[in-house]
Amino acid sequence: MRVRECDLTGLLLQIIYIDLVGLAEPAAREALLAGAHRERAKPDKAPAFPAGVQRPAAERPRFPGALPPIWNVPHLRNPNFTGRADLLEQLEGALASGEPAALTQVLAGLGGVGKTQLAVEYAYRHAADYTLVWWVRTEEPATRAADYAGLAGPLRLPEAEAADQRLAIEAVRRWLGTNRGWLLILDNAPDPAAVREYLPQGNCGHVVVTSRDPNWRGVARPLSVRVMERAESIEFLPKRTGQADRQAAGALADALGDLPLALEQAGAYIEEKAGTLAGYLDLFRVYRPDVLERGLPSTDYPATVATTWLISFRQIEKTSPAAADLLRLLAFLAPDDIPVQMLKEGAKRLPEPLAGAVDDPLAFDDAIGALRRYSLLEAKEQALFIHRLVQAVTRDRLDDDVRRRWAEAAVQIVDDAFPSGIQHDVQAWPKCAHLLPHALATAEQAEKLQVAAEATGRLLNQAGVYLKGRAAFSEARAAFERALRMGEAAYGRDHPTVAIRVNNLGLALQDLGDLAGARAAYERALRIDEAAYGPDHPTVAIRVNNLGSVLQDQGDLAGARSALERALRIDEAAYGPDHPTVAADVNNLGFVLRALGDLAGARAAHERALRIDEAAYGSDHPTVATIVNNLGLVLQDLGDLVGARSAFERALRIDEAAYGPDHPNVARDVNNLGLVLQALGDLAGARSACERALRIRRQFLGEDHPDTVKARNNLAALQRKAEGG
Repeated sequence: MRVRECDLTGLLLQIIYIDLVGLAEPAAREALLAGAHRERAKPDKAPAFPAGVQRPAAERPRFPGALPPIWNVPHLRNPNFTGRADLLEQLEGALASGEPAALTQVLAGLGGVGKTQLAVEYAYRHAADYTLVWWVRTEEPATRAADYAGLAGPLRLPEAEAADQRLAIEAVRRWLGTNRGWLLILDNAPDPAAVREYLPQGNCGHVVVTSRDPNWRGVARPLSVRVMERAESIEFLPKRTGQADRQAAGALADALGDLPLALEQAGAYIEEKAGTLAGYLDLFRVYRPDVLERGLPSTDYPATVATTWLISFRQIEKTSPAAADLLRLLAFLAPDDIPVQMLKEGAKRLPEPLAGAVDDPLAFDDAIGALRRYSLLEAKEQALFIHRLVQAVTRDRLDDDVRRRWAEAAVQIVDDAFPSGIQHDVQAWPKCAHLLPHALATAEQAEKLQVAAEATGRLLNQAGVYLKGRAAFSEARAAFERALRMGEAAYGRDHPTVAIRVNNLGLALQDLGDLAGARAAYERALRIDEAAYGPDHPTVAIRVNNLGSVLQDQGDLAGARSALERALRIDEAAYGPDHPTVAADVNNLGFVLRALGDLAGARAAHERALRIDEAAYGSDHPTVATIVNNLGLVLQDLGDLVGARSAFERALRIDEAAYGPDHPNVARDVNNLGLVLQALGDLAGARSACERALRIRRQFLGEDHPDTVKARNNLAALQRKAEGG
């Protein structure tokens, strides 16, 4: 309230007040009551922020101390992180230098020396310096592709929804090459060749790689990560255990070889048991002969890790048999991001006592907690993480029969969880991407131990279907080849299940351009299914259809026509003349007829396929757009340029509505429209269309893709014609 004359300054100017100056008492009374009862003006709906436009996550402001808006580091910060000052200083200095050659840094060293922990610590220390920190698991090709492509979603890139995962990868790489303020961590890279294509061009951000391979000179100057300095070990152990005996800490550090993983496991044991550093050293000396007598396998973990693991594991076996079994199970999965829900849903595959513990939330939490307390496990947001060396030691300490039992349980659990029927269900792809590392890891162990052939083969086949759908054709071929071997082992060489896997292998080979290999695969699958089902079964039609496709690619048009006509007869008899499967056969036949020069037959085939699919899907479905586009090509060959233009424009409208303005299918429609506009003499319209097609294909496919080259050649020819050349 203002009760006397005064000049309002500063923040007082921004405050709404009741002005009583110069008013008689009755008027002042009314003004005071009215002001006191005034309600806050409030809009009918919440306003948008900011200015009605939602900023991309990487551009949003954040509070001091908050993590970057785009952040997927899977590990919690280690509260006991100690030392490594020189390494951190070198890493920080190199990345901050701005020198192009220093913007990619490699932390190289043996397993267990703390490379990943160092990368995690750097990420947390410098979180405020970045708007984006993205972690990529690079050990397996399929996993690193999925993790890298996954960044397209948070960046809200249009390629995030592309079926071809390569498009998302290239889009992310382009974004990183043209935007600043990001950190990319490529964890556990096998070698430089594995990650070279994921390194962005330009000098806009920072890349940190962790790897056991020291040979990175062609990519970056590696920082060698070795065991801790003795002074760092002596500082770490008292901090980790609460013990003050620095002399005992030095003796124990010497026995453990200053290896960070062994130091952490020893410290966790001492803290959990309320023991002493000297007491643990005595235990270590007792258990070490057992480890050395058993002998180490061909893995690269040292005896110190095996000994500290054994000390902790023996104690866990006594106090929590379910926790010991859980560790055995986890040893056969991928080390990172193990879904807790998958383990709970797989309880029926597990032996007791773990099965009962998994079914009981409290008992399961207790088992996880026991492993965490001994630093054998990390848990974060319904996911578990285990060190690769801990997995290796756990597997190696198992007897052969026990090892096979846990490998079988692990692969069956992942097989149960991995989605099926995913060829046409892109909604299942995120789950497939999450489970893929575990599918490959468990399958590898099951293959090695020759257990669970049916489940392993089925799982690898589904993984291959997913990888093929994401256009990871080489990885899909490898998965299908492994699935085929397991199928032959489980069912014999001539079983219909084997035919499915042979057929899928053929599809991947055809995508990779191995037409002879694809043809041989389709012919083998056809022989198996003809023997199993007879010559007129719909499954046989699938094989015949695929065979016709590869024959067409090989230039055997007569053979392709014969195969496709046979597939059509089988499917018409099985489904009737108006089924979408029949439409697909008819459409494929139309392609071959066009290539053979039978344009009237091709037109009739595409028109029939169009009628079927319009009735099945409606007039505005992308499948309809594909057939309309094919019909337009035939109409153009027939000289009906107006009809062709109308068809391409219709296909374009459907695909723009379905996919947006910058999708490869849109580029196909626009490219064809440009060519027919050129034939109609509309050079300006043709140029606009061809430029748009080229822009989209460059964006999605890159400069060297055959479709991009065609679009570039079309535009160049159009330019020459416009110039009278």
